[in-house]
Amino acid sequence: MAKGVVEVRGQDVEVREDTAKAYRGIRWAIISIAAFAAIVAVLFLAGVFTTAVKPGPSSPTITDRPAQ
Repeated sequence: MAKGVVEVRGQDVEVREDTAKAYRGIRWAIISIAAFAAIVAVLFLAGVFTTAVKPGPSSPTITDRPAQ
């Protein structure tokens, strides 16, 4: 039976190969989800700050229309 080594709380632990692969897979999944969330947050905040600095276009056809 093949063995693999994973690091748990600073110590190397010898486990079965399939357990080591599952452990590394879960670690990469968590890192990937965190990176995706960070990218989405940066894009959202960039949009919010861009809108706050330069508000959306105001249409002269709506703003210059005489009141009836």
